[in-house]
Amino acid sequence: MNNKPVIPKEEFAARRRRLLERLGQDAIAVVPSGGLKVRNRDAEYPFRQDSDFHYLTGFNEPEAVAVFVPGREAGEYVLFCREKDEVAERWSGLRAGTEGVKHLHGADDAHPICDLDKLMPQLLIGRDQVHYDLGANADFDQRMLGWINHLRAKARAGIRAPHVIVMLDRILHEMRLFKSAAEIAVMRHAAQVSARAHTRAMQVCQPGKYEYEIEAEFLYEFRRERMEPAYTTIIGGGKNACILHYIENNDELRDGDLLLIDAGAEYECYAADITRTFPVNGKFSPEQRALYQLVLDAQKAAIDQARPGKTWDDPHQAAVKVLAQGLLDLGILSGTLEEALQKPEVVDGEAAKEEPYRQFYMHKTGHWLGMDVHDVGDYKIGDAWRTLEPGMVLTVEPGLYISPADNVDPKWWNIGIRIEDDVLITVDGNEVLTRDVVKEIDAIEALMA
Repeated sequence: MNNKPVIPKEEFAARRRRLLERLGQDAIAVVPSGGLKVRNRDAEYPFRQDSDFHYLTGFNEPEAVAVFVPGREAGEYVLFCREKDEVAERWSGLRAGTEGVKHLHGADDAHPICDLDKLMPQLLIGRDQVHYDLGANADFDQRMLGWINHLRAKARAGIRAPHVIVMLDRILHEMRLFKSAAEIAVMRHAAQVSARAHTRAMQVCQPGKYEYEIEAEFLYEFRRERMEPAYTTIIGGGKNACILHYIENNDELRDGDLLLIDAGAEYECYAADITRTFPVNGKFSPEQRALYQLVLDAQKAAIDQARPGKTWDDPHQAAVKVLAQGLLDLGILSGTLEEALQKPEVVDGEAAKEEPYRQFYMHKTGHWLGMDVHDVGDYKIGDAWRTLEPGMVLTVEPGLYISPADNVDPKWWNIGIRIEDDVLITVDGNEVLTRDVVKEIDAIEALMA
């Protein structure tokens, strides 16, 4: 029996109702689906639906457009899609067709995608605003502007055309930022499978293997659960761990090096995102142990700040203070904590220098997580960092990256460490969704032994 969590049809319908309520009676929203992309010649990349389109429809086919028309008597949710085609389906798989999207996906009205250019202008008539993400799809942008201009040319005939295009993300991405119980269940499942894959990687890792062999273990764990990598997997041994987005994954793993793995599964279009760092040979050296514990302490401090009422920036500031003080204590930085955190001077609009700690920690401590691994949602409201609220999910991922440099003792060189977990903001604090994979030094060494 398959008891894996899913997003129920009723939730997709509720999302559409909320969107329609927020649009207003004189508006219309248009959301095109993702498209097939050619990898080379006749080979295509695996299809992945556009996140906004999937969020509202749950429909996983290309060549579709969802239109939301508040107050339309013939149906407020109109879906254009591919028609049933026996020959095409024999080659490329089954299609829902116009009747299928009404029966299976809740569309009030459905039309063949080939009728889009004919019918879309009719749907736009009398609407003052078009909510559409202009700039995301250049080809569709041209079609949208063409439909609007076609109607504007008929103004003397009494045709009222839209006069404002509003970015749909102002409404939709705010909705996506707050996760429902069903979404959290799906994300928790993706996190659990991802944690199992990281555990597997620690157990099979040993000197002499190659980075791509470890990557294969993740693919095995993901695919056996009907999941895909949520993003390009990072498997960086030794000096490669100091490259933030290293994806070649083709070097040999060497005795005495650390291995940094940033990998997460995607399930039902929702992502997990975990990073763990551990010794290739299963035993931390003194230098590795000192820096790893520092990053872990910084992550714990940041997670403690990930709770309702705190701002988005509070976890980052907590991590930075721990990291900077630790670098001072280890002699990697010199001076005082105030000097290590000193903001750069701005001359003629440009920073003259960076904070000293940024030589070793150059990124923020997290990002929103959801249908996209770097998910949607504003980080600031106006000029102020956003306040964290229940239902938000973020990553907490401090790190240290010590590349060879004249001002650093060689004993620290080529040590790259990042520890990342996925954190749900709850009513009374937080839940670490990815807690099932170990990160304490003794636990890692015991597991690898």
